[in-house]
Amino acid sequence: MQEAIRETGFKPNEIARSLYKKSSRLIGYIVPSILNVFLNEIGRAIEDEAFQNGFKMILCNSDEDPGKEAAYINMLTSMNADGIIITANNEHLDEEIRNCPLPIVVLDKNAGTHYTASVQSDNYTGGKIAAEHLLDCGCRRIVLMRGPQQYTSTQQRFLGYVDACNERGVQPLFLSSQYSYEESIRSSRELLERFPEVDGILASTDMMAMSLYKVLCEQGRRVPDDVMIVGYDGVALSELITPTLTTVAQPIEEIGRLAAKLIIEQVATNNIQQKENILPVSLKIGETTKRKNK
Repeated sequence: MQEAIRETGFKPNEIARSLYKKSSRLIGYIVPSILNVFLNEIGRAIEDEAFQNGFKMILCNSDEDPGKEAAYINMLTSMNADGIIITANNEHLDEEIRNCPLPIVVLDKNAGTHYTASVQSDNYTGGKIAAEHLLDCGCRRIVLMRGPQQYTSTQQRFLGYVDACNERGVQPLFLSSQYSYEESIRSSRELLERFPEVDGILASTDMMAMSLYKVLCEQGRRVPDDVMIVGYDGVALSELITPTLTTVAQPIEEIGRLAAKLIIEQVATNNIQQKENILPVSLKIGETTKRKNK
């Protein structure tokens, strides 16, 4: 049989095989934006884990459009995908998720009753240790540049930041922004206009932190001498800039691999042992913060 296949150059029809076996060995990965560096790095880990186990990953970019997210869920269902990994924060998707026959692992959100399982890092602790580090460095007028509030991760980081400030008797200050680079640049300028005496800034993502650094340099403010910055995520790019970024590092590789493993486990056993998965974060100290001389 194998010799005949080699001689004829026969290639199996994957679509036909998926219809017969009710499995395509595909895992869908739906993201709100393929421009998000953090989600790209998670996707790389998902793809690695999937491929090592005989699966392939298909990337779907939703542009935070509930209609596109629903269309991708329906497409993956019709393709007999074995599961979906999604960063979903649109409540409009509840019905689509509830009616989807595929296992769905959600990132940065609790699984609740709609999802098969969730994977997220300890965002509350992340927000708290970032604020505590700025306070330990001597900052007293700290501003949080937070992301969109529909994200559970953003809400938890905000709570951690507020608690750290309150415990040290420092007023929590914040400004909301979107995650895109262009919006982060605009928000950075607004933040410095509203809080001209800021001496420490906690950004909700590393890309936000890089936007802040660019605007601070344009205005002639020195980092970390005049203003200190702490980012969030720990993407590889944060190590390539000068000065290197102090950031709260999420376990990106572990998040992606675990999400893929949960889908694969569900396919193999029709069961997932751990529904809610919260992974620890760590503070990665770079050159955008330093302890002030007393």
